[in-house]
Amino acid sequence: MIHTRPLFTLEVAVDGLHLAGGPPGAERRIGDLPSGRFIGDRLSGIVLPGGTDWQILRGDGAVLLDARVVLRTDDDALIAMTYAGIRHGPPEVIAAIGRGEDVDPGSYYFRITASFTTSAPRYEWLNRIVAVGTGHRRATGPVYEVFEIA
Repeated sequence: MIHTRPLFTLEVAVDGLHLAGGPPGAERRIGDLPSGRFIGDRLSGIVLPGGTDWQILRGDGAVLLDARVVLRTDDDALIAMTYAGIRHGPPEVIAAIGRGEDVDPGSYYFRITASFTTSAPRYEWLNRIVAVGTGHRRATGPVYEVFEIA
């Protein structure tokens, strides 16, 4: 049995996609992640500029995510967060997301796994956990509910 504990809600802004391309079924897109915010009972703060999300658009319509961001807590600790994930759903729902429309998060699949690295003594416990999250996409970027696997 797997138990989870809420870690934080993470909102990340996406500032356009760079369409690098690639072979059919494995097209690369890179999204700039210039800002954001995370809020939780044990840690909260901002997402620093400079993050990126290296995506692969698969031939079956699924998007694979490979993102890296730096979190700065409200008490000035720095935490590196990496997350990988997958987003897929019915073509009409994915098309609506692509147009920036709000869609029901339950109408598509959007999940991540996350890990953390920090030297901040108060948050060093993050170095030893695995986290998972559910996501939904807004026009400005994704929102994730992130949970520690207890």
